[in-house]
Amino acid sequence: MTATQIHATYKSSLHYLSLGQLKNAYETTKTLVDELQIGEFTDRLEDLKVNYGYLLNYFIEGIRDPERKSVYNKLIAKCFILNSELREELLLRNSSNFEFTQKRYYPHTKRHSSSTELFKALQYFHTQTALFANLDENHDTEKRRLRANYESLLPEFFGLFWLSTSYKTEEKTLFSKVMDLNYPGWLEKSLLVSALTLNLWRTFDETKLMLLFDACQSTNQTVKQRALVGLCFVLFKYNRFLPFFPSVRNRLVLLGDDNHTVENFHNIIIQLIGTAETDKITKKMQEEILPEVMKISPLLKDKMDTDSILSSEDWAEENPAWQDILEKSGVNDKLQELTELQMEGADVYMSTFSMLKSFPFFSVFTHWFLPFDGQFSSVNELFKMDDKNLLTAFVRNNVMCNSDKYSFCLSILQMPESQRLMLKQSFKMEAEQLDEITKDEAILTPDLASKNISKQYIQDLFRFFKLNPKRTDFSDMFAYSLVSHRSFLFDILAINAEFKSNIAEYYFIKNHYKQALELFSEIEHDTAPSAALYQKIGYCYQQSSQLPKALEAYLKADIIQPDDNWTIRKLALCYRLSGNFEKALEYYQHSDFLKPNQSTISLQIGHCLLELRRFKEALKIYYKLDSEDSENPKVWRAITWCAYVSGNIQKAEYYVNKLIDDKPTAHDYLNAGHIAWCQHKLTDTINFYIKSLNLKQDNWDLFLESFNEDKPYLIANGIDADEIPLMLDALRTP
Repeated sequence: MTATQIHATYKSSLHYLSLGQLKNAYETTKTLVDELQIGEFTDRLEDLKVNYGYLLNYFIEGIRDPERKSVYNKLIAKCFILNSELREELLLRNSSNFEFTQKRYYPHTKRHSSSTELFKALQYFHTQTALFANLDENHDTEKRRLRANYESLLPEFFGLFWLSTSYKTEEKTLFSKVMDLNYPGWLEKSLLVSALTLNLWRTFDETKLMLLFDACQSTNQTVKQRALVGLCFVLFKYNRFLPFFPSVRNRLVLLGDDNHTVENFHNIIIQLIGTAETDKITKKMQEEILPEVMKISPLLKDKMDTDSILSSEDWAEENPAWQDILEKSGVNDKLQELTELQMEGADVYMSTFSMLKSFPFFSVFTHWFLPFDGQFSSVNELFKMDDKNLLTAFVRNNVMCNSDKYSFCLSILQMPESQRLMLKQSFKMEAEQLDEITKDEAILTPDLASKNISKQYIQDLFRFFKLNPKRTDFSDMFAYSLVSHRSFLFDILAINAEFKSNIAEYYFIKNHYKQALELFSEIEHDTAPSAALYQKIGYCYQQSSQLPKALEAYLKADIIQPDDNWTIRKLALCYRLSGNFEKALEYYQHSDFLKPNQSTISLQIGHCLLELRRFKEALKIYYKLDSEDSENPKVWRAITWCAYVSGNIQKAEYYVNKLIDDKPTAHDYLNAGHIAWCQHKLTDTINFYIKSLNLKQDNWDLFLESFNEDKPYLIANGIDADEIPLMLDALRTP
């Protein structure tokens, strides 16, 4: 089987398992077992089949079995693990993927024959380093040798926990020793968590997952935050099978009982949401919303400014009252704090540092996950003993993640010595000030350090999955950034209603309306809904172009809180976009009653009247708007079209000339041509039509589409239908 076939069969087995179709799952699993041809896996599959056969027989015979559900779940869990191991073994044989290539090479590249020897080598470095620190003599040469040897051990150490198919007793013992509180190697602890996360990301293993849970209990914040971030990703990926592993639920419940850990999860999920790319509202307007408006409003198509029909402010205007509610509840402060911590500038930093990931330093795979250490040989030249303030300032800098700090230092080392000294001096000048700020922040926000660690680690991972040359050989962790709320983990954390509400609000303010809507809908059923909640639900539906559901939600908000002008205007907008101009007019007029003399609302009232062919009433409103603001081309355009379709050619000519003298559009010239033709000014007519065609990039089909929509109004204004083909041919005559 090829790697592609192995993946497909594996996914097929998991699909059947998720549906509870065990017989189908066993059949696809057998395909993998037959391909591997290892007796142990054959026996395990046969054992699963036999046990499932017993379960089915008891069921058919009507035997009451209180353990049936538990046995059934265990069968699914065991089959899932069996498939994971089969996939791992088969890809190890057949895949050219980077990870599996490394798995094949690793046994031949490691320098130590056992995990025990590797630990002794690591321990020797820390023992000798501590010894030299207490000596007065200068041992720089020996220290450099020790450091170089230590750094060469890290890739081997990382590879052991990243590439091992299973952790034997020796690896588990090494894990415990390194994670021990008294072990001084903080770099090893951090790398161990990253290696374990990558291992689990490749293949599910319940035993390894328990080790990751253990790491979440570490007193070292760097280790703990890395473990919590890794745990989130792993649990998101394997979410649909977690209910079949009671031990996982038990560990999650224990974590959920710790308020500080819940707060950490809250912060991490917020930051993950912040990494996702969002579509801008302008793009949605251009590609989704406005085409729909044109479909339901052929009368106004291209006759007035698009902004006159539907401005982006109209569409995207959020209710200012929501901000007041957030501020009163205290949620706004939390969101503001988390917003500052999340990856707002990730894309900017990515572009800045993407060209700085080609240093040889990053050719070592392990270094992508390395916490920043000023003593690391690649950068320690910048951090001599007399530069402690510089090191302090740099390490406490929360703007750059670990990976970018290494990139920055490596680029500085390429500078001339004079420039480097100037830069180092500027760092020193601000070191004390930065130190004071950091101390103040620590007092005001005790959890700030842990939040910054998780933020920087997420950024490190983000760079690995977006910039690493081998990134295409890894499934992207960040593909799961917007599904956290659908996870087993989230359900446990969201027992606290505030947790769910905060995540919903963050989805909302980041324009992830689909995700926000899913949570708002849950909140609607869990609590007594408010007008603000229904307004947000309506707004999410509106932004998702689901106008009937948006209307339904806005109407509920209107019942709870009548006469809210924002709600009234949104109702009017939705009715208008739905083509119900009578109801739209009713609500726009109600908005005008609640807050009189709003020019934008008056303009919309005029448009509704125009759609309803109540031309005189529409013109009356447009004239009033023109008297209040005589320099508004939107109003001129509206009057031009309204006067033209109602047969008032002289008035239409007056206003279209104002448009022609201003900044005419292709449709202004088209209208000017229509008006000139109705006045039998054929030369002017042709000139205007040609200018309209030119502004449409001489696209005859596009011009003809607009022209044909106006034929009924040309005929209504006295143009002979037989003359229309002649005019069109005249336009195309050289």
